[in-house]
Amino acid sequence: MALDSESRWRLVRKLKAQPLELDGENIIREATADDLREINEIYNYYILNSVITFDVEELKLEEWQSKFDYLRGLKLPFIVAQSPAGQVLGFAYLAPWRQKAAYRRTAENTIYLKPSAKGKHLGTALMTDLLARGKKAGLREVVAVISDRGAEASIAMHKKFGFIENGRLAKVGFKLGKWVGVVMLQKSL
Repeated sequence: MALDSESRWRLVRKLKAQPLELDGENIIREATADDLREINEIYNYYILNSVITFDVEELKLEEWQSKFDYLRGLKLPFIVAQSPAGQVLGFAYLAPWRQKAAYRRTAENTIYLKPSAKGKHLGTALMTDLLARGKKAGLREVVAVISDRGAEASIAMHKKFGFIENGRLAKVGFKLGKWVGVVMLQKSL
């Protein structure tokens, strides 16, 4: 169910105001099947309330289980940031860039944070760990495909990690009543 703009911003403000339990060190660790419910909640928030993902319908837990199993089978990293109290604050993974065999050393990265976890350097922690795990897994290139609207912080973070902008595609998605393009960035490991 899509929300109107006013309701969406009210929900954003409410979620950002929720306190996080940060009374200790957050940890970055491998995701487990037990994390998928919280991962699904984080991602579905962005589906309903932003144009930073081009999915338009909420994902079901079974879809995350399938993705999780697929990435584990390929030995690609899927990680979470966890609060000391055990709350999943964000997640990141590397997935195949394309299905053809010649692309096997290239992956696309994905990082999402709970709205209330933004601005606490968790994206940076996830990216640092994700890239190290990707290199260890034998990847050579990482591609980021980022919405050209509402994701300026993500683009800036990727550039901070040495991602180079390699292209833009204008108006390739239509969501929440607007045309949205993507910025494509790439990093060699």
